[in-house]
Amino acid sequence: MSVVENHQQTPQILQAATELAHRRSFGITGPLLDETLRPQNFEQAFVIQQAIAEQFKTEQNNPIQGWKCLIQTAEKKVVAPIYRKDIYQQGMNSESSCPLYASDKGLARVEPELAFAIAEPLLPRQQAYSEAEIDAALGNTHLALELIKSRYENPSEANHFDALADGLVNQGLWIGPVLAAPKGTSLDNFELKVEIAGAGPLIKQGVHPNGSPKAGLYWLVNFLSSQGIALMPEQFVITGSYAGVIDLPFDTPCQLQYGELGQFSLSFTRK
Repeated sequence: MSVVENHQQTPQILQAATELAHRRSFGITGPLLDETLRPQNFEQAFVIQQAIAEQFKTEQNNPIQGWKCLIQTAEKKVVAPIYRKDIYQQGMNSESSCPLYASDKGLARVEPELAFAIAEPLLPRQQAYSEAEIDAALGNTHLALELIKSRYENPSEANHFDALADGLVNQGLWIGPVLAAPKGTSLDNFELKVEIAGAGPLIKQGVHPNGSPKAGLYWLVNFLSSQGIALMPEQFVITGSYAGVIDLPFDTPCQLQYGELGQFSLSFTRK
């Protein structure tokens, strides 16, 4: 039985979901939920998260079109949906703009990632999917940016279950170009170079937190399958930041180079 089937959507669950959905819809923050509404474990947090997703789907025609994850550890599960209206893809021009809500410092907060496109359905089933089966269901791999914003005014006060219920500080996803590197190129690490108009370059050594960016993907597919949740074509999965959070200015051209994996240019606009 899935987590959602095993836990009733109590009035407290629905109240928590409604509040967090409201904050996400309008890009606003607020205090931690009342103690009677805060999730106390993974199961409660996941049920709140999925109740938000149901509200978005039925009330705003804004279904899940992506997921963020890391490989499960003994301490925590990292899994959260990304919604269709919050996913932006690079336009036909070499430069694109990406809308997002500003941080409290007036900056665009992003994390450099890779996004795996789902090309074939991965439907729920009792038998676990093998890595080969999952690989066969994938389409292109894209350079990407996770767009970051918490719905809590003091995110440092939120524990993992608070953050999980709220979607793990995700406010959306920007999908860039398909990888330019030859097949077989390592995706585990690369030199990240960020060039901002009017400023010197920022250079970081990008290293995936799980070692391999597909590790979390393999876990996610089978976790969602166990919850009765399918991964479908035109959905995307991101699996962890290569360089943590980067703060970038609005309305300023930026170029990001992911080593030999490729590059893209964009500017950020305020929602």
